[in-house]
Amino acid sequence: MFGRKKKNAADEATEPDTTTASDGADLAPSEDAPAQGPRDISDVTDTSSLVDLGSILLAPSSGTELRLEVDQGTNDVTAVQIADDDGAVQVQVFAAPRSSGIWDDIRDEIAAQITGNGGTVEQAKGPFGAELLTRLAQPGPQGRTVFAPAIFAGAEGPRWFLRAVYSGAAAVDESTRARFDEVMRSIVVSRGEEPRAPREMLPLQMPTAPSGQDPVEEDGDAQVDDLKPFQRGPEITEVR
Repeated sequence: MFGRKKKNAADEATEPDTTTASDGADLAPSEDAPAQGPRDISDVTDTSSLVDLGSILLAPSSGTELRLEVDQGTNDVTAVQIADDDGAVQVQVFAAPRSSGIWDDIRDEIAAQITGNGGTVEQAKGPFGAELLTRLAQPGPQGRTVFAPAIFAGAEGPRWFLRAVYSGAAAVDESTRARFDEVMRSIVVSRGEEPRAPREMLPLQMPTAPSGQDPVEEDGDAQVDDLKPFQRGPEITEVR
């Protein structure tokens, strides 16, 4: 199923990260910078073509909607979703320790939660590294259990971790998923200088669109728990 052992990083996973880093907005790409993302902002020179959502900057593909999930109690943006009529990918980004990644541990935790709720999990290698192919158990009609496919993918950068959850056709059809992978590769993460505890969600904001594009309109609120992507609700939507 998923069968990878956790890293021994308990100390780093429980202590705040008190280091700081420059946002690197005008730095040239490093020689080792990946050609495609998700990338750190220190690896890019120009973000003017991207939608600025705070810690996440991205380029939604044509025909998709940019949806922001909002905590109805605090009015804070808690997740970004790119969707079309066939599927969606939800993206969140979190602080991570300086000296080790956290995706190995998080994969095990997600797998345990899903199997504990009656779902299934298979670990696979995807375009961004190790990922989980899952079927989430949900109550169906007449008391029967139904299963919803979802793929959990992750990407790690300098003191940050990005988690993506593919759903709908994007979780079962390669050609549909490819459209959302294109958006994932456009992502630039701006972690900021503030010291943050590992797994703390990095702040998101209402988007600043590239010049010449319309702002988003607010339709409602949603509430999503950190690293618990099983709750959904109304969204703020922009059609692209």
